[in-house]
Order: sequence, then C-alpha cells, then structure tokens
Amino acid sequence: MYSKTPTGKASKGTVTVITSNGRLQLRFRHAGERHYISIGLSDSSEGRKLAEMKAREIELDILSGNFDQTLAKYKPQSAMSVASLDITPKTTPKLSELWQQYVDARKAGKSPATIRMYGWMANHLERCPHKHLADSQSVFDWFTAHVPADSAKRVLMHLGACCRWAKKSDIVGSNPFDGMSADVKVKKAGTEEEEIHPFTRDERDQIIAAFKANRYYGYYAPLMQFLFFTGCRPSEAIALQWKHVGSKVITFRQAVIYDGRRLVLKEGLKTQKLRRFPVNAQLTELLELIKPASADPEALVFPSREFKFIDWHNFANRAWAKVMASLPDIEYRNPYQTRHTFCSLCREADIPSIQIAKWVGNSAQMIDRVYAKPTDHIQVPEL
Repeated sequence: MYSKTPTGKASKGTVTVITSNGRLQLRFRHAGERHYISIGLSDSSEGRKLAEMKAREIELDILSGNFDQTLAKYKPQSAMSVASLDITPKTTPKLSELWQQYVDARKAGKSPATIRMYGWMANHLERCPHKHLADSQSVFDWFTAHVPADSAKRVLMHLGACCRWAKKSDIVGSNPFDGMSADVKVKKAGTEEEEIHPFTRDERDQIIAAFKANRYYGYYAPLMQFLFFTGCRPSEAIALQWKHVGSKVITFRQAVIYDGRRLVLKEGLKTQKLRRFPVNAQLTELLELIKPASADPEALVFPSREFKFIDWHNFANRAWAKVMASLPDIEYRNPYQTRHTFCSLCREADIPSIQIAKWVGNSAQMIDRVYAKPTDHIQVPEL
C-alpha cells in the first residue's frame, strides 16, 4: 500500500509506504504501538518497489505471528538494497517531549510573553500524571479536575495546536486534542460595571487603619495606602524600585508576573511602556516614612518580609481576607478595588476623565463608561 502523503489511515496489520520530503518511509501499527521506518530511499519507481517488498515481508510476519519485535529481521539485506537501509522504529513521544519539539520549531522571534507561556505549558504537562497521546481523555479529566477551568481550557487549546503541528510533521498519526478545549465550560466573566465596586472614602480609611492596627499584617499597611493613593495595578506596585521614585514623579515601567514557575519581573506595563504619576503631599509623607536612610536604588519599595516579590495571590487570600474579616460593616470586595476606588474618588473630585486615564493607564472612554458611580448617590429631585 503506497501513499503520497502521510495522512492516509491504514487498517490494522497493514504496512504503508509513505513519502516525506521526497524520502520513503514505512508506517505501521503493531501491539498498540505505532512504528515508522526510515528506509533511506528516494521516492522513485525503483525505491517504491523495494519499499513495497519490505512492507509485504513485515505484513506476512504480523499475520503469521512471527513478527520480530526487535526489528532485527527487517534490517536491509545487501541483495535488495540500492542504498544503505536504516530501519528504525519510531514511537510517538511523550506529551512533554512533543511540546518541546513544537516549541523548538516555533520559538524563534516570539515575544517574551509567548516564551513564558511555553514554560507555563511545560510545567503543567510535567505536573500531569498522564504522559502520552493515547491518554488524551485522562489528560482532559485531570486538568479539568485539578486546575481552574480557564487554565484547563488554555492547556487543551495549546495541546490541540501542538498536535496539529505534529500531525502535519508526520510525528503523530492523529490529534485527539483537536476541539477538546470546547468541552471546558468557563464561567462568563461579569461586565466591568458588575466587577467594579469601589469603596467609599470612609471605607478606604477604615481599611488602611485596620491594616495599621493588625499585629501581623500591619507590615502591608504602606502598600495598601500606596494602592489607594495612586490607583496603580498591584503588579506595578510590587515591582516598584526606589530608582523609579523621585521627589516629584513616580515612574511605573515594569510589573511582576507569574511565569508558571515563579514570580518574575517584566519590563513594560499592561497597556503602555511606562507611566508617570505625580507625587502629592499625601504620597510624599508616605514615601518619606518608609524609605530607608540609604536606600539601594535597586531595592523594592514594597518587598515581602523576606525581601522578595510579594505574592499577590497569597496576599489577597491571607492578609487582605483576614483584615477585611475584621471589618464586618464593610462588604467584602477583592483588593483590586483599590484601583477602582482611586478612579471613583477622582471622579467625585471632578478630575477630568482624560487626566484620570493618564494617571492610571486607561482610556478616557473607559473612565467615562465605568466610573460614573458618584451619580448613584444623587436622589431624584421633586420637580
């Protein structure tokens, strides 16, 4: 059986002669394992005849139960060779190996974010106990049970892309992950209006005071003040170094992100390369209070207790949650509301939306659309 392309599917026990990049190969499945044999012959009339002879020999041995598992019997004989035959069994690599081949073929010229995603995927595949393409359903079940739905969906989507490439490259015969990510249901995120629920000025001050008074988490009070007073993203605050802090201006130009293995520093911000924020009297007082006498310019402004990056996820689940629990009169909201609170209070102070947008790194249109909260408190007049 001869195929010009490697995509044809042969019946069980059939050895197929295929061509790849002008060279002939034998492909067959036996005992649940797929084999590829590179013959070392070009795709010519004479080469095909020799390849068909070797294919029939293997088929007969499979049918008669005399198949040589070591493949030693099928090594080329000088009597039938027009070139040195190299018969090598080729099995499907593990998923982690397949992913690495995919990355090696595609990583040239990719952005740092894409390279980090490649590492994130490799780490997830390493964690998964199911390692082979044949275990695709078990892989699906494990990821949907052990990681958040949105992450599981991304993993399966990338596996599908990887296996599409591998199939085209004649590394695998099928792609069981194709379309599998569609079976992962991700809860639809709320609109920005639903997710943005800023604190009032009084609530903000109560939260700051509660952090200051907390015996264990008081260490984070300056960070909370900074977030409330600047409206910056948490990832920008925990990446801030003293070299970025001047007496008149703070320059945000990097962020801390999780690359799948650890927290790392990333140059640039979410929507821009850098952003400058003016230092007012409120910030001056805070920064003078926390700045060491001989501050290292490279030192973090808001380090962890171990002088490393603060893990925002852990902070939100521990410090923030504990302090908010001590304030029963304030509705619990996630700590990202510090940013929304700053924008909302700026609107209350009649700061133009274009100026707020410049300070926080959003568009004026977004500020107008989602931070019109002060009007919620205005009662309808009796006209």
